[in-house]
Amino acid sequence: MVDEMVEEIDLREYIWVLRRWLWLILLCTVLAAVAAFVVSSLVEPVYEATATLLVHQAPVSGVNDYTALLTSERLARTYVKIVTGRLVLETVIDQLALQETPEDLAGRVDVELVQNTQLIHIKVEDTDPAQAAVVANVIARVFVEQIQALQRQRYAESLSSLEEQIADLSAQIEEVQQQLDEIGVPQTAQGQTELTRLETVLAGYRNTYATLVQSYEEMRLMAAQSADNVFLFEAAEVPQKPIRPRKLLNTAVAGVVGSMLAIGAAFLIEYLDDTVKTPDEVDRLTSSLSTLGTIGQISKGEGELVTVEAPLSPVSEAFWLLRTNIRYAGVDQPLRCLLVTSPMTAEGKSLVVANLAVVMAQAGLEVALVDADLRRPRQHQLFELCPRGGLAGSLLKGSTEGYLQPTGIERLALLPAGDRPPNPAELLSSHRMRDLLQELAG
Repeated sequence: MVDEMVEEIDLREYIWVLRRWLWLILLCTVLAAVAAFVVSSLVEPVYEATATLLVHQAPVSGVNDYTALLTSERLARTYVKIVTGRLVLETVIDQLALQETPEDLAGRVDVELVQNTQLIHIKVEDTDPAQAAVVANVIARVFVEQIQALQRQRYAESLSSLEEQIADLSAQIEEVQQQLDEIGVPQTAQGQTELTRLETVLAGYRNTYATLVQSYEEMRLMAAQSADNVFLFEAAEVPQKPIRPRKLLNTAVAGVVGSMLAIGAAFLIEYLDDTVKTPDEVDRLTSSLSTLGTIGQISKGEGELVTVEAPLSPVSEAFWLLRTNIRYAGVDQPLRCLLVTSPMTAEGKSLVVANLAVVMAQAGLEVALVDADLRRPRQHQLFELCPRGGLAGSLLKGSTEGYLQPTGIERLALLPAGDRPPNPAELLSSHRMRDLLQELAG
């Protein structure tokens, strides 16, 4: 059975990354917030005015509540579409003499149906607050007028037909009444017969007239009852504050976004950075090995050979501790040869090996320091010696005789790198290099 290795997240590492890149996080936050505030200040403010309509739907008999609810919702959505329709907007543009198309005006108008109410909000945006209120109120008024006109058209033809019939019948009644007045009191049987006929015709006309008038009034009442009344419930007022840009909100959001981007960039940099910076990282990467020591950064006021120039400094004490741990590491089999290296250049291996050699010599050990960095040698500079001969010459000669140079520190000799060879890798992996190290190790 294979055990799964689960890597625990150390919150301290995240806190360390945040503290390390705190300057970048603060810088990005401030820059993003300032940029957002400046841009928001330069943008022309936009104001919004709102007019509110109240829709009173006529009651519908013979339908259940669910059907009535669906009808109400459809009617409300229809009204919302009509408000931003071309017919309404073209009328508004003509009345206000606006220099824009219905499509442009529709882009500044937002119609909102208030949920669970009979209210409709008509919102208009404009850079001029007074103009925004005027346009919102005119749109509401034009919409109400057009809805009323549509409601009247539903019964207009029938009412007009009844009005014509009533007018014609009224004229006929007047004509018959005039004939009766002319006959007066009949003196003959024929006159009496004509009088009776005219009175019968007049009675029929009056009955028909009464029926038509009743039908006309019933139709008017039906038209009024079935009409959906739309009122301007609340007129739009001139807004005092712009709806955008929201300087504080934009500044806060930009600051948060800037900080998040900076945090993301910091963790990305740390993820791509494969250098080792802390003892904990060393322990994690070399779990099967022990850490012999940790050397701090040398201050600017201290020399590179800090163990010589400042033997009581904390860095010097770290080299002394490193030397002690190395000696304890070789308790069973004393160490005769130590290699100090690093995966990259300019990581401090020259300073470490030089100061380590010094403290070992100060501890009474005979030390031969070999500068095997044949590409970028530095030991001769640290100890201020001549680089000639050195390791390259020793490998050619097959012996270190005459190439070891005293450093001025008791029991410490230096074998500098010497002349730069064309093939340093081959020289360092040669048999002569192995023999040379064995010669120096005694």
